Amino acid sequence: TVGLGFKTPKEAIEGKYVDKKCPFTGNVSIRGRILKGVVCSTKMQRTLTFRRDYLHYIKKYRRFEKRHTKISAHVSPCFVVQEGDIVTVGQCRPLSKTVRFNVLQVEKGSSAGKKAFTMF
Repeated sequence: TVGLGFKTPKEAIEGKYVDKKCPFTGNVSIRGRILKGVVCSTKMQRTLTFRRDYLHYIKKYRRFEKRHTKISAHVSPCFVVQEGDIVTVGQCRPLSKTVRFNVLQVEKGSSAGKKAFTMF
């Protein structure tokens, strides 16, 4: 189990896949930050890119500006993820050059547009 209140998916319990980077069946521990974002791309194998929108305060003008960042995350075969879905990811050890996060939960989202600014 991952802990932190995240349930292990049925597919991870019953599935016959082998994934050493899976947080439920593999050798990866989740520690550090827990983030949420909208899936931008699922073109890589077992990896997705998600977009995190946030507001940055500008002291001089006393206003916020919209900013975003794209983060790569490993997705276990127990999840079925499509573009526009909302994913919850947890930080883990570096899995590759750019991947430091692992998908823990997937919520079906609307495909309203990849670049739409959405706060959670």
